Amino acid sequence: MNEARKGSGWRIAGALAVAALLLVAAAPAPAQPNVRLPGLAGGQLTGAELARGATIVVVWASWSPRCRDIVERANGVAGRWGGRARVVTVNFQEDPAAVEAFLRDKQLAVPVFLDRDGEFSKAHAVTTLPGLVVFQEGAARYQGKLPADPDATLRQIFG
Repeated sequence: MNEARKGSGWRIAGALAVAALLLVAAAPAPAQPNVRLPGLAGGQLTGAELARGATIVVVWASWSPRCRDIVERANGVAGRWGGRARVVTVNFQEDPAAVEAFLRDKQLAVPVFLDRDGEFSKAHAVTTLPGLVVFQEGAARYQGKLPADPDATLRQIFG
């Protein structure tokens, strides 16, 4: 085979590999089936629950300065989207006593679950707090930073 044809074959194979990676990256990530996050007030958030319907997860930590208004932001999301999706919050790697102290005298309208080891947040690309993960029928349709205008992101997902 001459060198021009050999080089062309490698370019085509490389382009196909890049296209395959882009398709995989664009596909919604599945929820972790083994998720079991304990609830601050009891109960737990499981992978089975995330696989049914739609769930909006707001991830936060009381020590993050960007999460000081998390109660207002989570309540706002719940007020606007609670009829279309279950809205919950997940606290990132804090002791339950610290979470309770932060929430004392606040009126959080949604349940709090504890990501004690940070694995849920890491698995769903939450590297900046507050974070947002949106599940629809078990697929993570959005995962990352809680946008300044979460409604625009949620409208894109839910229509």
